[in-house]
Order: sequence, then structure tokens, then C-alpha cells
Amino acid sequence: MSTTATMGEMANSAVEFYPKRAGSRAEANHSGDFGVSLDELRSLMELRGAEALQKIQENYGDTEGLCQRLKSSTTDGLSDNPADLERRAQAFGQNFIPPKKPKTFLQLVWEALQDVTLIILEIAAIISLGLSFYQPPGEESEACGNVSGGGEDEGEAEAGWIEGAAILLSVICVVLVTAFNDWSKEKQFRGLQSRIEQEQRFAVVRNGNVIQIPVADMVVGDVAQVKYGDLLPTDGILIQGNDLKIDESSLTGESDHVRKSADKDPMLLSGTHVMEGSGRMLVTAVGVNSQSGIIFTLLGAGEGEEEKKEKKEESSYSLTTEAKQSSITNGKQPEAAVETNQNKAKKQDGAVAMEMQPLKSAEGGEVEEREKKKANVPKKEKSVLQGKLTKLAVQIGKAGLVMSAITVIILVLYFVIETFVVQRRTWLTECTPIYVQYFVKFFIIGVTVLVVAVPEGLPLAVTISLAYSVKKMMKDNNLVRHLDACETMGNATAICSDKTGTLTTNRMTVVQVHLNDQHFREIPEPSQVNPNTLEMVVNAIAINSAYTSKIMPPDVEGGLPKQVGNKTECGLLGFVLDLKRDYAPVREQIPEEKLYKVYTFNSVRKSMSTVVQLPDGSFRLYSKGASEILLKKCSSILGAGGETRSFRPRDRDEMVKKVIEPMACEGLRTICIAYRDLPGDPEPEWENEADIVTDLTCICVVGIEDPVRPEVPEAIRKCQRAGITVRMVTGDNINTARAIAAKCGIIQPGDDFLCLEGKDFNRRIRNEKGEIEQERIDKIWPKLRVLARSSPTDKHTLVKGIIDSTVLEQRQVVAVTGDGTNDGPALKKADVGFAMGIAGTDVAKEASDIILTDDNFSSIVKAVMWGRNVYDSISKFLQFQLTVNVVAVIVAFTGACITQDSPLKAVQMLWVNLIMDTFASLALATEPPTEALLLRKPYGRNNPLISLTMMKNILGHGVYQLVIIFTLLFVGEKIFNIDSGRNAPLHSPPSEHYTIIFNTFVLMQLFNEINARKIHGERNVFDGIFSNPIFCSIVLGTFGVQIVIVQFGGKPFSCAPLNMEQWLWCLFVGVGELLWGQVIATVPTSHLKCLKEAGTGPGTDEMTEDELAEDEEEIDHAERELRRGQILWFRGLNRIQTQMEVVSTFKRSGSFQGAVRRRSSVLSQLHDVTNISTPTHVVLSTANASAAPGIHLASFPLLGEFLFFGLG
Repeated sequence: MSTTATMGEMANSAVEFYPKRAGSRAEANHSGDFGVSLDELRSLMELRGAEALQKIQENYGDTEGLCQRLKSSTTDGLSDNPADLERRAQAFGQNFIPPKKPKTFLQLVWEALQDVTLIILEIAAIISLGLSFYQPPGEESEACGNVSGGGEDEGEAEAGWIEGAAILLSVICVVLVTAFNDWSKEKQFRGLQSRIEQEQRFAVVRNGNVIQIPVADMVVGDVAQVKYGDLLPTDGILIQGNDLKIDESSLTGESDHVRKSADKDPMLLSGTHVMEGSGRMLVTAVGVNSQSGIIFTLLGAGEGEEEKKEKKEESSYSLTTEAKQSSITNGKQPEAAVETNQNKAKKQDGAVAMEMQPLKSAEGGEVEEREKKKANVPKKEKSVLQGKLTKLAVQIGKAGLVMSAITVIILVLYFVIETFVVQRRTWLTECTPIYVQYFVKFFIIGVTVLVVAVPEGLPLAVTISLAYSVKKMMKDNNLVRHLDACETMGNATAICSDKTGTLTTNRMTVVQVHLNDQHFREIPEPSQVNPNTLEMVVNAIAINSAYTSKIMPPDVEGGLPKQVGNKTECGLLGFVLDLKRDYAPVREQIPEEKLYKVYTFNSVRKSMSTVVQLPDGSFRLYSKGASEILLKKCSSILGAGGETRSFRPRDRDEMVKKVIEPMACEGLRTICIAYRDLPGDPEPEWENEADIVTDLTCICVVGIEDPVRPEVPEAIRKCQRAGITVRMVTGDNINTARAIAAKCGIIQPGDDFLCLEGKDFNRRIRNEKGEIEQERIDKIWPKLRVLARSSPTDKHTLVKGIIDSTVLEQRQVVAVTGDGTNDGPALKKADVGFAMGIAGTDVAKEASDIILTDDNFSSIVKAVMWGRNVYDSISKFLQFQLTVNVVAVIVAFTGACITQDSPLKAVQMLWVNLIMDTFASLALATEPPTEALLLRKPYGRNNPLISLTMMKNILGHGVYQLVIIFTLLFVGEKIFNIDSGRNAPLHSPPSEHYTIIFNTFVLMQLFNEINARKIHGERNVFDGIFSNPIFCSIVLGTFGVQIVIVQFGGKPFSCAPLNMEQWLWCLFVGVGELLWGQVIATVPTSHLKCLKEAGTGPGTDEMTEDELAEDEEEIDHAERELRRGQILWFRGLNRIQTQMEVVSTFKRSGSFQGAVRRRSSVLSQLHDVTNISTPTHVVLSTANASAAPGIHLASFPLLGEFLFFGLG
């Protein structure tokens, strides 16, 4: 289906999308059902602002009219009638986008076959097969010398083809295993994705009740409640709103928040974020018909052709194993694809590229930074571990390549000199096939050395380990959105945590109150309070809090009542109930529609105010907020008898000293409730907020308690023991924060620590000009433990300051928790962002890497444990893998040079490679974590992958294995009293001698796999071995298969059956590995000075200056390419949009201006891009969408980062 076709459909309505609706007869019928058709709604949603209002008035009278035509009610919403909901879904579509098909198993097999070493092996095997079928005429074979050897009888000569076939077979095995791994990985991530979708719910009104339903169940005609922090899942029209501001940058690229109101601009679009305020909207378009759905569909349509091109380019560009590694390791294959696309785009559109050069603007650095955050190019730099591994793998691969080349050259030279120089033979034409067969055999030996040398198991081990951890972390309430976050967490050195909800239970209760000049240390009886004041308190709380906050009866008998909505407001409403009053009647008397003006809470105001009109036409403003802020705006207070008396700055200071500070020191949040009466005539200037919310009368000050979660102090103790500093960053008052921090154990009496307020912090880190200076931050952060009254920017500044700091020799790795929309920047900046699954807003979840499904700090400790475990698993595997590599390569190399034949045959090498790489990575990467992991300090980012202890183990075991194998190779026939296998002619039958070598080699690896379970030089390698069934079954399974191969493998595996005694000797030497391991553990690492360099070589990230500069340059270059690609995307998308507009405009034969206007706004956006405004966000949220349009719209921008790997 080509793009043009899709545009046609778009304009025609999406008849194609819904097979159930055939043709226009059904269309008419549906319009009969509902007073408005899908097309009308679609064209309506393309308008904005005044135009849209005009269209609504012309066609439907008003939003109420449209609502009636959709058979819905603005107050009660839809009925819960399933038949009606089904009918709507058929008429207007469902709210999800059909997913992109996952790759089939065959496609994955094809991808696995692209691996270069395998291709070389296949070719060699095929040549070898072909040649083995060529039989030279018998007589002349004498002339070719004893090349073909005398020991061959007919049957053996026939069996020449077996080796080639066996190599092909083992290649197939390797491919199938790889493909199966990829396939199961993909399946897991699909499962994860769908789980996250199911968890996404939205509040809608049905039958007059507000209920939460899964986003996919929303239909056209639903009345949805939108509030601060929501990500809109559908398109809709605002029915009623309070101070609603929307961030539409994901669709338009304009970063300014757009004000929405029912009488000026009521159009709400899917995929946009609510940044402030609240309201109710009528859903008018869902799924593929909503604004973000249309973009998805366009992307989906163009995808087929693109993919074919990508395939070609990708296959041409995965030339070395490096490519394979990077694709698996990054785990985000789509990125590679996106890049090739952009390179194509770049070629086509040089002109744009030219415009785009001046990317570094005056504030270049900052802008770049911001752009990097937005364009979730791999969201952070490649994770540390993967970077180190890729580098290591490449280095080993290169070494292997050199070794294998030398092996082949030596073999060929030796053969040529031996045959044609020493024996003085001439090259006869009829002998060519025989000689070629020899060369092919040498070539195969060379390739085998390469196969064993290249550790393709490394990326696999990382993938398996991460995937396994992610799956298990789900059980520990960590929902991981970016795989590498899991491993980064193991290196974390600092955690900046929110207070409310993470360290505390987020169940607010009012415990103290200052009212009528009296300080009550517990909730007063209603009789103790002046009736007028009581009335005032009840009204101020009931009206001036979001109507979505309410207190419901408990789920279980005798439980605590359920708090729904904003927890602080629920605490206040609970206070009303404790005063034996009810807030519901007040709300019924003044429903939400009657609220005259609402100033919603945001992080700048730190207060919320609501204006109502009184019966006499005058206005009353109720206000509540942080006490020290609101008291500054109070000029009077309700006294002992309920009368108003003046409240001077002097009184205020006294109140702070006597009331607020004592409450705060007990860890209570203090909130002031106040009111003001305003005249009805002349009507006040509502937009001028500073003049309205001032000159207030204080009603009361309440102290709200939010108890510390019982498990938090222990979790924080664990963090501190593990070398992780916990800092609390909160918007609360400094005394409250300090009290809670002491309860949690973040600060201990007698420690040297700092507790600062946001104002103070800012003063200390800025220079005279008001710019932030890193040196100043460096003086503060090491001691800072509590940052109170902090704004979102303070949080971001602190995180950035700690990350960029160079005070300590290790770069700090920072984790941040957040739940509010305003935490987005800090979550994105941090190395690992944790969002709250329960209290978190969609925006916060989207900026995060891990979602805490139970909002609990102790789950973060679990994440640290898993992260460290991943790192250790990889190290275990590395230690095992490198020992095998070193030994196998040296044996193959020296064996080939001395005896003209590798003691380990190609097929045997492939089997060794299979157990080493695939099975061992499974066995060692799935070790469960233990509490002991939390007893050590974090590894630094520059810590070498291969520690000295590991290096000692690798070399120690390598020496043992080489000694044994060479002994067997050169004197084995004497020890066992059997025929020597050395210098065997071509196609000779397998010898017992070489079989013993092969068997011993494999058994040594098996026992060494047990040694590899410990990497810190522990003695007991069997510790906890039975807690990992996978490990046990793999070791036993491999052993079983080895017996079968040796006894029945015969010619294909070049094995001769061994007797009992020989088997016992092989086993004995294998078990010797465990004993030798104990000997190695006894040697203190510190005495082995020679190991120093070896340990740090491959793993560290310490590069020379030039290399660093080069890397930087590459990165910048890549960034630029991406940016350029984005601009092109942008143009492409907008062209498509404009064409759609034109088509639909002509169809309606209405005004052509809409399209032209849209076009011009697009152009103006493009000009902004040159000086980088924000459009990068748009593009990627749509670009990613192409990664998997299988997602409910609500998770729109979530997708990109979210599809982790499998879907690439």
C-alpha cells in the first residue's frame, strides 16, 4: 500500500481501516445512528482556535449540541451499555493502533546468517564438500606423492564429504540457537510493552460517575477528565476547563504552553501533555483517526518500502563482527536503521544540509544538551558496560584475525616447501584437486581459529543477563523501560530522592491545627471552634480543592478510608470529616461549572486559589498553600471570637516562631488556608493574579503528617553501606525536611552535612552575574544531604552539577526519583531516572528509565542489587570465555605450526564455541543476586572489566590447560600406549590420541565453568550453586552431549570411542581444574605486579587525548546527521500533511485558506529550526512511532524509547 493510497484514504475517511464498514451505505446508516459522521469529526479536529469554534457553532450550535448528536451528556457522560460502546467502536474506531508485525523466526535466522565468520565457514565447507566428491583417476595419484596417504581404504575415501557436511550442520546449529535467543527476547519485550499499555488508565465519566478505564476502551462520545500531568490519549473538545495549559510540542514543535478554554480554543489533541490546570473534554477521535494516530498511520504506510532499502544497506554494512556486536549490544537496532535512512535523506537534500550548518548557536552547549535530551538518540551514551565490551570484543577479534591469518600462511608455506622444494615434485594438473583440498583444509583450520577467537558470546551474554534481570526485576516492582538502566544502576554512587510518596507513605493526615488564636495539638471537637470559622474552614477546603480529590470508604472492613486524587487535598478533606462535617453537600451546591475562576497549583505559585460568585453578586476567593508563602500575603486573621483582626509582619514572625517552626520540626507540612472578599462591581481584573491573591485573611494553619515508610530506614542503611549517598530533594519546608531526613537516617547526628533551601542553594552556586559555576557547586554537593523548598530547576541543576563534577576521581553516577511533570528534566538528565508508578504523572513516566510500580524506595535498593549482579555475571562469563579463547587459539596455532594439523578439528572447535559462547552465557548470566553484592563499594565507570583477580584466574587456568594439552599432544600416545595422531594424512580415520585431547579440553572447560562462578577470589566456588537450576542443567547437559559426541560422533566429529580408563583419566584432569583453582586463589593478587597493565588494558575508558577528540567529533557529526535527518522528516511529514489538507479541502470545496495557513506555519517552524527551537521532539516521537505502531495512543511518545530492543 503506497503512501499516496494512504493519503487518499485519509481524505476519504478511513474506510479501509475498518473492514466492518463496507462502502458509503454503512456510512449513511451510521450518520443516522449518530448525528455526525467520522469524516465530519476528522475535518473538525484539523481546525484550531477561533476557526474550530466557528465551525462548531455553525454545524452544531455549541459543544453541548455536538455532545447531543454523539448521544452523550456533558455532565453524565455515556451510559455503561456494552452494546452502545461496541456500536461506537464500530462507527468511529477503537483507541489503539494495530501493531507492526514482529519479525518471523525465519527472518531472525536470516539475520543470524549474516555473521561474517559464519559466512566464511559456510563457503569453506561448501568448497570442501565439492572437492571431496572429485575422485582423481587412480593411476596418477601416485605421481602426486604420498599426499593422499596410504592408510586410506575405499570407505574412508568416500567419507571425505563428512567434514564439510558436519561444519555446515554445526553452523546451522549456531544460527538456530542465536535466532531462538533473539526470538524469545523479542517476545519478552512485546509482553512487557503490552503490560505497560494495560496499566495505562484514564478517568472518564460514565453514568455520572468518574471511573478509571484502560485507555484502549475509550470511545468517541466519552467525557474524560483531564488534569495536570496527563498525556492525552485521544482527541477531544474541551467542555469546561480551569486554567488549562497544554504542551503541544510533540505535534507542533512549539515549546510554549498553549492556553485552552471552552470559549477561545477548545481543541485538545492526542499525544500532548497537560502542563497545568484541569478540565473535562468530549472525546471526538480515537485510534488511527486521532491526530497522532494519523501520523502513525502515515509512517506505517511508508514503512514497507523503506525497510527493503534498509535491509540492503544494513547487510552491506555489517561487515565485521563489530557490526553484529553493536547491533545486539546496543539493543536498539532501530537506531541503526534510522541512521541509514537519514543518510539517504542527506544525499537527496544537500540544500537543507547547507542551511542546517549553523547548529551551534551562541548558547551552543546548552542547546545541544537540550536537543540531545529531546531527540532520544540512544537516550544516554551507550551504557558503560556495553561500551567496554564492544571495545574488548573488537580487540580480541582483531587479535584472532591476525592469529588465524598467520596460521593459514604458515600451513600453506610449510606444505608448499615440503612438497615442491624438499620433495622436488612438479605441479601436475590432475593433482590440482588434491592440492586444493589441502589448501581448503588449511583455510578451514584458519577460520576455526578465528571462530574460537571471536567472542560472539559477549553481546549474547549481556543481552541474556539484562533480559533475565529485567524479567526478574518486574517481580521486585521495577518496570525497566531502558535495558541499560538496569546495569547503570549497579554503578550508582548517588540517589536524589523525593520525599513525599517515596520515603513517606503518601497518606496525608492533619494532626495539628492553629485556629482562632489557639494551637490544637490534636483535632479539636467541633464545639471548641467558633461556628462561623468552622463554616469558613469547611467551605474553603471543599471548594478550593480539585473536585477529583475525594475520600472513599475503605475496600476492606476496618481499613483506612481510600484517598483518591491529590493526597494533600485528601488530607484536608479528611480534616473536614474529622470535624464531623461533610464536604460533599458544599460541592453539590457549587458544582465545578459554577467556579468563577481557578488558579491551579503549580510549582511556581506553590498555592491554589478558587473564586466563587456569592448570591449578592460579589466574589469570594479561597486560597491555600505553603504557609510561609501564603502568610506573607495575609493582612488580617480570624481571632478568638471569629472576628477579623489585623495581621502585621510582626505578628507573622511570631506565628512562624511559635506555630510553624515547631510543627515543621516534628516533620509536619504546614499549610495555610485563607480567603478574601472582592467587590462584584467593578469586576476585578482576574488575569492580574498578583493584585487578586493578596490582602488575604488567614483562617487557619494546619500541620499535615506524612509518616515515613517503615522499610525505608533499613533500605537507606543498605545504600550507605553499599557506598551510595542518598540525598533528599523536596519542595517542603526545611524544618520538615530535616526532621524526616533524620527519621529516615539520611542525616545522622554528629555527621558533617548540609541542609539548604532552594534560595540559599541558588545564591551559593551563582556568581555575581547570576550564572551557575561548577566550582561553586563542587564546594556544596559532597556534603549536601537535604535540599528543601526546591524548584524543579534546582533539582535539575543539582543532578547536572553532580554528574559534571570532577572533584572525585570517579565520575558520579546519579539516580533520581520523581513523580511530577516538573521532574521530567531532572529524570532525563540523571543516569537512571525512577518514576513513580502509582503517583507519577505520564510525563514523569515517560522521562524515566525505570518505573517503580509500588512507589517504594526499597525497590531502588533491589535495582542496585540487580545492576551489580548484571556486571558480575558479565565478568564471570568473561573470565570463563577468555580462558577458553586463549587456550583454544594457542593450541590450534602451535599445533598447526608444529604438526601441520590443528589438534582440535573444525567441527570440534564449533562445538566448543557453542558450549563456551551460548550455553555458558546462559549459565553464568542467570546467577541470581545475593545480599552480599551490597557490601562492596560501586565499581567506577572507568573500572576495568577484567580485574587483577580475574586476570590472575585467566592466566593461571590457561597455563594449566596448555601444559596438559601439549603434554597429551606430544607424549600422549606413550602415556596411553596408543597410535600417535600426529601428521595424519588427509581423510585418515579419527585417532584415539586426538580424541583424548579434545575430550580433556572440553572437560577442563566444564569444570572451569564452575570456577568462573566466583570472580573476587572466593574459595567456595560451589556456594549457592543449587539456587541456579539453569546452571546445573547446562553443565550436566553439556557433559551428556560430550559423552555422546565422543562415543558415537565418529567421522563427522573426528572422534574415536574411548574406553573406561581413558575416560577416567580425562575426568581426573578435568577435576584437577577445581583443585588448581584453589591453588590460584592462594596466590595473593598483590604480589603479581606483572598483571597490572593486563588488567586495565581492554576494559578502561581512558583513551588518549586524540582518540577522545576523534570520538567527540564522531559523536557531534552523528548528532548533526540526525538533526539534519529530523529536519527532512519534518519537511516530509508536513508535505504529506499539506497534501492531505489540499485534497480534503478540494473535496469539501471549502476555503483553501486552512491549508495555506497550515503550510505557512510549517514554513515558519522550519525557519525556527535553523536556530533550533524545539521541533526535534516532534520528529522523534513520530519517528519512533514507526518502530511499533502497535500501541495505544496514550503511550505515544513513550514508544520511542520504549521499544528497547526486540523490535528493531
